[in-house]
Amino acid sequence: MLAKVHDLRIMLPVAKHEALPEVVGQDVAKKVVVTGGAGFIGSHLAEELARRGYYTIILDDLSTGKMENIRTFISSPRHSERSEESQGNVDFIQGSITDLPLLLELFRGVDYIFHQAALPSVPRSIEDPLSTNDVNITGTLNVLLAARDNNVKKVIFAASSSVYGDIPTLPKTEDMIPRPQSPYALTKLVGEYYCRIFHQIYDLPTICLRYFNVYGLRQDPDSSYAAVIPIFITRVLQNKPPIIYGDGEQTRDFTFIKDVIKANIIGAESDACGVFNIGGGKNSTVNNLAKTIINLMGKDLPSFIF
Repeated sequence: MLAKVHDLRIMLPVAKHEALPEVVGQDVAKKVVVTGGAGFIGSHLAEELARRGYYTIILDDLSTGKMENIRTFISSPRHSERSEESQGNVDFIQGSITDLPLLLELFRGVDYIFHQAALPSVPRSIEDPLSTNDVNITGTLNVLLAARDNNVKKVIFAASSSVYGDIPTLPKTEDMIPRPQSPYALTKLVGEYYCRIFHQIYDLPTICLRYFNVYGLRQDPDSSYAAVIPIFITRVLQNKPPIIYGDGEQTRDFTFIKDVIKANIIGAESDACGVFNIGGGKNSTVNNLAKTIINLMGKDLPSFIF
């Protein structure tokens, strides 16, 4: 699946980031919340926001996120309220986006909401569509309601390329009619629609970023819903060939985590609203991915297992 991504890069220049100070005091820093901030993408985002000088609050119920992802840069892990005594610029709150009263309190004085929290994975959503619906749809509605009621400047929503479903046309463009093929994909599409409605009706600026196959540090290879790259790397480290299903010629657009983080911050700082693809813009076959990992790790492995 190949994403057409040049529009976002043209509209949202990276250069404006350079004006941000590396560290600023909590009194003058813009205040942001990263939902799902202890997860793979959310933790990278929270860390970079803090590095750029934002006062950052991480909200995560730790159902899929991990404290080890954020322990090195959080100031004060708290479970119910943020620390007023914190001398750093990252706080952690253990809580859920399904808790609307918590969000209404937490979003006071917040400039931007980076909404990364979700129950991820297509297989998980097929096994348990009800929980996926509760978190990904009701939780997203809660985030938008709390943002609206607190006059948040903008909500940046983690959407998904899964909304394209089985559309064969490449590259994928944002004007294609979505064809979600799973409960997870459907919840992400509903999240996009809610963002658009809240922008139109309540004048709450929103931007939806459709991620394509994100990879990088902190991905969990041990999860039953793990992505293909950490699974392949783990097997090669164990001197085992990657397991490839099918003929291996299926293609993916893989996106490095730092590019996803950059897109989120640009999306917040710009005036752009709407839906944007976030991808590398290049197709890679699964066979080529496996060969690349094996070569980079200097392994001599037998033929792949299909």
